Amino acid sequence: MDELIDIVDNNGKPTGQTALKSIIHTKGYLHNTAHIWLYTTNGQILLAQRAASKIIYPLLWDVSVAGHIDAGETVLNGAIREIKEEIGLQIETSKLEKIGVFECFQSYLNGINDNEFHNTFITPLEVDITNLKTQPEEVEALKLVTISEFKSLLKNSKNNGHFVATNTEYYLKVIQAISNKLP
Repeated sequence: MDELIDIVDNNGKPTGQTALKSIIHTKGYLHNTAHIWLYTTNGQILLAQRAASKIIYPLLWDVSVAGHIDAGETVLNGAIREIKEEIGLQIETSKLEKIGVFECFQSYLNGINDNEFHNTFITPLEVDITNLKTQPEEVEALKLVTISEFKSLLKNSKNNGHFVATNTEYYLKVIQAISNKLP
């Protein structure tokens, strides 16, 4: 879907200009996304496998939920919307803990210039994974991995085709933030 998205400045603040996602990615305009990482109290992290139909990194495992912030939408409201759309879960905004904004500026051979600010949140997963309903256009599958499994897979991500290898530093920051929340 070609959503209308706010173009943002170097600080992630809307400039007052909007463009379709396809134009944003062609021209390389800065824009905001929401990344939401869900975890269990026993130390498992929910991973989503990117849908086979995705243009960038199909079938690789990544953040629990992620998406673009629509024009005029707050980052927090966009995060709540994306959780509902991608895994069918309604979360209260008070449950989301923002752990940072991470720059992700990448160009791809297919002409996409993706210059995003990942507004990143963590939140406990308080339902069984079998109760989640995935959006087929975005998510191929879901799984829970322990933090040690995550780290092990991440060590070999350049060779194992499991994660987006360029995101290793980002993943490690997320793992640390989640680890800090565990008993």
